[in-house]
Amino acid sequence: MTEWMPNTWRDYPVHHLPQYANQERLHAVEKELRKSPPLVFAEEALQLKKSLAKVANGQAFLLQGGDCAESFADFSANNIRDMFRILLQMAVVLMFGSGMPVVKIGRMAGQYAKPRSSETETKNGITLPSYKGDNINGIEFSEQSRQPNPDRMMQAYHHASATLNLLRAFAQGGFADLNKVQEWNLGFVQDSLQGEIYQRFARRISATLAFMKACGIKSETVPLVRETSFYTSHEALLLPFEEALTRVDLSTGDWYDCSAHFLWIGERTRDPKGAHIEFCRGINNPIGVKIGPNTKVDDILRLCEVLNPLNEAGRLTFITRMGPVKIFDVLPPLLRAVEREGLKIVWTCDPMHANTQTTSTGLKTRDFDAILSEVQAFFDIHKAEGTFAGGLHFELTGKNVTECVGGTVKITEEELAEHYDTLCDPRLNATQSLELAFLVAEILKKNS
Repeated sequence: MTEWMPNTWRDYPVHHLPQYANQERLHAVEKELRKSPPLVFAEEALQLKKSLAKVANGQAFLLQGGDCAESFADFSANNIRDMFRILLQMAVVLMFGSGMPVVKIGRMAGQYAKPRSSETETKNGITLPSYKGDNINGIEFSEQSRQPNPDRMMQAYHHASATLNLLRAFAQGGFADLNKVQEWNLGFVQDSLQGEIYQRFARRISATLAFMKACGIKSETVPLVRETSFYTSHEALLLPFEEALTRVDLSTGDWYDCSAHFLWIGERTRDPKGAHIEFCRGINNPIGVKIGPNTKVDDILRLCEVLNPLNEAGRLTFITRMGPVKIFDVLPPLLRAVEREGLKIVWTCDPMHANTQTTSTGLKTRDFDAILSEVQAFFDIHKAEGTFAGGLHFELTGKNVTECVGGTVKITEEELAEHYDTLCDPRLNATQSLELAFLVAEILKKNS
């Protein structure tokens, strides 16, 4: 391997990056970002890697979830709180089911860029560049909005900074106190079947905490009861942004991408000879790679060789996105190859992307039963292979949207347009997310 620097990716083939018309302005924005304070710190990313090492060793479980594409327009304290809250709810349910710690990572404070299957979009005979996330261009279907604008990177930086400040306050300031577990129920969830189940579940936790308090274990004296660790992640797609926020840790000499704690490489950009892999191989953050139904054993082994040459536990996470049928053919050979080579990998399941379909109305959706089927298949395969199903990766929201059909809320295709707010792909709403958490908790109990 050649010597790595944050900019060596520029010498490699690159895909899914925007073409900026104003290169002078792009360079000015990159310069401004390089001078800006880091969004996260090396020590935080290192702590996450240590937690993920426990997942790789079968001693913890990973929950990663959040928006498909974050929006500048939807930025608000309430939306950040509701996303954080539903992830907390899911985490305590999964922790109860698995009997082990749950590592919590949000697709938050940076998920502003998205690869698209087509470079252009046509409406009413007019063809414009596809929307690629607020970090790159705008959702409005107009010539001006759809042109890539480097100034959006500074907007993304400031939105991410504010989001991280609030997330840290929620995680460390008392909002995550387990004594408040009954207060985490969102209003519209509280009136649902899942809300009722969660309330019963929360009462059991409260009774346990009351007993612990009587024994002298209380939030005032034990920080683990009142605080939680919460990390952020996004796809490392817009490499000029990622490079500009990459810093060297003076205490170790290691490079970290300080835009997020955890970065992942998408299915479309995981070419081992491509720019995105080149960039990610040199940063010391924990890294994820999405792998789809066409993944071969050689692909996996090469990615391990390039991204985790020291075979460090917690460094590399594979995120499967294969569909509930193909996963049975594709995943087992990959697991066997990794086990045979003694490679330390975190295996997680993204059951969203391979289950996207377009309805007759033109809206994209995902079927809750198909999502659950892929999750169940993921756990069944790992159990049959004697390997550890380490986590789940969801696109979800704390809002009461109607984007995915099914679940106990029984959203139908005819109801999708009622609250269809996503900028890109359909997300589970809070009720569906909580339902899925309970179902996965049952799987975890059976497999333990």
